[in-house]
Amino acid sequence: MKIAFVYDAVYPWETGGAQKRIWELARRLADDHDVHLYGMHYWDGPRVIEREGVTFHGVCDPGELYVDGRRSIPQAIRFAARVAVPLLESEFDVVDCQEFPYFPSFASKLHEVARGSALVITWYEVWDDYWYDYLGPKGVLGKAVERATVHLADTVIPISEFIAADLRAIGRTDGLTVVPNGVDYRGLQAVPAADADWDALYVGRLSEHNNAGFLLEAVDAASATLGRDLSVGVVGDGPERDRLEAYARELGVDDRVEFLGFVEADDDVVGHLKASTVFVLPSIREGFPNTILEANACGVPSIVVDHPENGSTAVVEDGRTGYVTEVSSEAIADRMVDVLSSPETRERLSAGAREFGEAHDWDVIVERLEAVYRDAVAG
Repeated sequence: MKIAFVYDAVYPWETGGAQKRIWELARRLADDHDVHLYGMHYWDGPRVIEREGVTFHGVCDPGELYVDGRRSIPQAIRFAARVAVPLLESEFDVVDCQEFPYFPSFASKLHEVARGSALVITWYEVWDDYWYDYLGPKGVLGKAVERATVHLADTVIPISEFIAADLRAIGRTDGLTVVPNGVDYRGLQAVPAADADWDALYVGRLSEHNNAGFLLEAVDAASATLGRDLSVGVVGDGPERDRLEAYARELGVDDRVEFLGFVEADDDVVGHLKASTVFVLPSIREGFPNTILEANACGVPSIVVDHPENGSTAVVEDGRTGYVTEVSSEAIADRMVDVLSSPETRERLSAGAREFGEAHDWDVIVERLEAVYRDAVAG
């Protein structure tokens, strides 16, 4: 098959979950298929290059993805406008467009109409009424565009059963096949642990909905219960960092929490995971976090929160690979104490996490994706 992935942000120049997913799938598919990736032109040199068998097309100069902590709408529209013509210049059996930020999906639809390709949309999150929290009254426009996008393709790939249920709730009930995110299970086993000893680790963007402040509060409570000071690492950057660092000082835990900032190399992030006892992600809005899968593959249990908009709950099996707990610092602290105080609990959760991680190796996931593509082309 000849396959095109469409997404503005390109790995490794941008290192989010969607970018990493596309790259890991594309380079494996390239062993047996002709795979192309259409994104912004991050690299030096010609606009079309090849890496590990994948042909990269840089359709426009890079633009800022975020403005004031929000995904840039002008940038998304600009990329959608610029990708349409280069995409139409070639024939493809499958065009796999990533759902957010929506507008490139409409450009990809043109290829299906004009060239007869099978359009597939990979779906990471359903925002629905969250658009009003994100944009206020203007959220009605975001919600309308999301509802239009969800019906563009005959085949939609939600990245978890959690996302599939959300899609059904907004009216997309057919043509859904879940293909989850994956992890390079065997490759991660070779990554050395960082020169650190974290009781707990957070990895993620420091945004309001990620609730890293709950972790800071939990550090104080768990330290008091365990009768010792914890060592906690926070990997990531974002608009909330300054406030969180000030809050750590206010709580008196700044000597126990180290803000490591953005860590560029994936292996360095994995090294910190391997140097930690438990991974804590208090976010209430996630799709299918790769960091949890990486923690699983490293045998590190995870603590996430139970919230209607949190897809992390599809990646953590409560009591087997980690814990799904209430959205509160007290509940997070209690679960941290459970893990940190009991070697038997740690060993049991670690074994479950490794098994879950191995079952989500990218080589397993790519076979599932190929089957979806073949069905889409046949349909």
